[in-house]
Amino acid sequence: MASHPPAPQSPGLPWRTSSSMIMGMTGVISRFLLTGLNTVEVTGLSRFLNILKSREDPEKRPRGLLTVSNHISVVDDPLIWGLLPLSQAFNPSNLRWTLGAHDICFKNKFFGNFFTYGQVLPTHRLKHSEHGGLFQPSLTQAIRLLSSQPFTSSSSPSHLSGSASRQQDDDIPDPFTVGTLTFTTNGTDSIPAPSVYTRNRHSWVHVFPEGLVHQHPAVDLRYFKWGVARLILESEPAPDILPMFIDGTQQMMPEDREFPRFLPRFGKKIRVAFGDVLDYEATFGDLRRRWQNLVKKSNEEERVRRNLLVVAAKKNKKTSDADVDHDFNPLQDEPMLLGELPDYLKFCKEAQEIRIEVARRMREEVLKVRKSLGYPDPDPSLGSADTWVVEKTAATRYKSKVDGSQINQD
Repeated sequence: MASHPPAPQSPGLPWRTSSSMIMGMTGVISRFLLTGLNTVEVTGLSRFLNILKSREDPEKRPRGLLTVSNHISVVDDPLIWGLLPLSQAFNPSNLRWTLGAHDICFKNKFFGNFFTYGQVLPTHRLKHSEHGGLFQPSLTQAIRLLSSQPFTSSSSPSHLSGSASRQQDDDIPDPFTVGTLTFTTNGTDSIPAPSVYTRNRHSWVHVFPEGLVHQHPAVDLRYFKWGVARLILESEPAPDILPMFIDGTQQMMPEDREFPRFLPRFGKKIRVAFGDVLDYEATFGDLRRRWQNLVKKSNEEERVRRNLLVVAAKKNKKTSDADVDHDFNPLQDEPMLLGELPDYLKFCKEAQEIRIEVARRMREEVLKVRKSLGYPDPDPSLGSADTWVVEKTAATRYKSKVDGSQINQD
């Protein structure tokens, strides 16, 4: 096997400077809007800050950090991170990565650069793009950001993704420049692949698994989509998971607001609660073992299939051993790259059942944080995807037929 250069430690100075400035100034503005123009009640912040402090050195992080919350306003991110001290705001290597709508955050070059430096991964929504769904490349990047390197049996960053650009040069350029190691979300765009850098190992990723802005009168939660299950099940090693709950930002930016829609409303009470890091084994351990057994079964079946193809090819008198050896390169027997799945693991019934249960349990953990703040018991029906089938509509913003909430549709 050919030797490969080690993965680069971090982007070059221009990239780091741009990211620090965008993340830092966004943090300053968010802090001013959050604490200067509104009243904030926060629970568990000191505990969360201690977690971030323990993660300041990327080399000493034992695992990734996944934070999960409800989504009640278009300003939830980055506004809630205005709670972090300003000294933290200018340190992108210890700040969150998140997923942002491709058709909003990356609709032009200016927005694309801003959100890329702001540590946002472009994500397609199925309602707006055929490239959306559970297995899109940005979820692969999120899984790898939470995980350890390397992502293959070799240490080559050029093997980061089947959807990533393959580098032919010995050196890997900085993504601030042209000709970088990138991934594509739709076959035409080119996005720097953040998981290539060793400083991004075991990163912090924040997600809103409801997948849309959901402004319920009692701040109840919709069902969680399966993307969060992929992050929980497929990251290696399993990440630390911390549930959160947000209330009040829906009053700053209500979906039914009139002109001027682009301006937040101030003088509101904002509540943010940080839960405890979950006991992964107690919460998801049985499901992770089921998933790993399913992966093992898939790998064994694929190995058998390939062996049968080799035998069949060798029995064909028209095919020489040399041709067989060429067609069935031993490198093809390397394990799947992290975050990439065969169709069986994407669509088989057991895989779907596991993802449904992981998402359900994760939603329950966020609801526990909500309950700790004294909110009424949730409506159990809202946690089922079947409840929301009636919501299929062409509108981008509407009043829910199910619970009367204001919806900013996915």
